[in-house]
Amino acid sequence: MSRRATSGGEERRAVTIRDVAAHAGVSVATVSRILSGTYPSAPATRGKVMRAVRELDYVANANARGLAGASNRSVAIIVNSVVSPHYAHVAQGVQTQAALEGKLCIVGTTGGDPERELATVQLMRQEHAECVILVGNVVNNDAYRERMAEYARALAAAGSQLVLCGRPTLGPDVPALVIEYDNTGGAYAITSHLLSAGHRRILFLGRHEGWTTPGSRVAGYRNALADFGVPHDPGLEIDGTMERSEGYRMIRRRLAAGPPDFTAVFAGNDLIAAGARQALREHGLRIPDDISMVGFDDLPTAADIDLTTVHVPHEELGRTAVRMALRRGSGEAGMTEHVMLGTHIVVRDSVRVLRRPS
Repeated sequence: MSRRATSGGEERRAVTIRDVAAHAGVSVATVSRILSGTYPSAPATRGKVMRAVRELDYVANANARGLAGASNRSVAIIVNSVVSPHYAHVAQGVQTQAALEGKLCIVGTTGGDPERELATVQLMRQEHAECVILVGNVVNNDAYRERMAEYARALAAAGSQLVLCGRPTLGPDVPALVIEYDNTGGAYAITSHLLSAGHRRILFLGRHEGWTTPGSRVAGYRNALADFGVPHDPGLEIDGTMERSEGYRMIRRRLAAGPPDFTAVFAGNDLIAAGARQALREHGLRIPDDISMVGFDDLPTAADIDLTTVHVPHEELGRTAVRMALRRGSGEAGMTEHVMLGTHIVVRDSVRVLRRPS
C-alpha cells in the first residue's frame, strides 16, 4: 500500500482502492476487477483507472501492511510472452541466478500491453521484489522513456530496482540498470560473413520501423554493406515482425513477384529463418545450393535446420541482470549500471561461397 507525502514532507494516509475509484469516477468493484485482470472493460474505463493508479501511486495489495518491513526474498522478470524461445531462455537465466542467490523468481507476462505491464510492475512492487527485470524489444519513443522513468523511480522509492534487459539505456537521471547484447555488432558480423562469401544481393527479412531490436540489426546490416562498398538497396529490406509465420509470408510474397533477385537471406531472427526456409523449399529452392541463409539468436531451432546464425547469450543476460541488481542493492562498490554483452557467429552449413567473376 503506498503512502503519499504532503508538501511539508509529512506522510499522509495510505491510498486505498476507494481513492482510486473516486479519482477515476468508477466503482470500487470496477477498479478491483480491472486490476485483477478479470474485467472486460472498455478501453476508456480501463484507461481512467490505470491513470488514477499512476497519479495516486497506488499499489493494490491487501496484505501490504503485513509485508511492510519484510525482508526481500524475490526477483521478478516481466516478458511479453513465455512462449517465445528468446524470452524463455532469458527467464531461465534469471531463475538460475535467483536460485543461486537464494531468491524466489516471479515471472509475469504482458502480451505487449503497456497497461498490463504497469499493473504487473505494481504487483511486483507490492510483493517487495528486490528487482524487476523488463525484457525485450520496444519502441524507444518519448512515451516509452517516460513510462520507464516512472517505473524506475516508483520502484526505487519502494527499495526495489528496475533492470532493463535487452533494451537501451534511459540516461543518467533514471535509476535503472541496463544489460544489453550487441545487436548491431552481431548483424555487422553475419552480413560481413555473407559479403566475404561473395554475396552482394542480400535480402533482409524483418525490418520493423521504430523498434529497437530489428532497428539495431538493420543498422549492422547497412554498416557492413557500406564498408564492403556495396550500394544500399532499400528494396532488399522487407518489413515484418519477428515470427516464423512472417518469415514464410515475406519469402512467399517476394517469390510471387518473380524469380529471386537475391543470392542470400539475412533473417532478422531464427524464427523468421525457419519460416523463410519452408517457403524457399516449397518453391523448389535449396539452402545453400540455390540461396544462402543466415539468422540471429542461435535458438535451438537454428541447430535443427543447420543454420549459420548469431549467438545471443540469452541465459547470461538473465543471470547478469540478477547479479547487477542484487550487488547494487547490497551497496557493493564498483558495480556498473550498464553492461553490453558480446555476440558471435556460429557457422553451420547454410552459406555457399559464390564463384567470383574473373
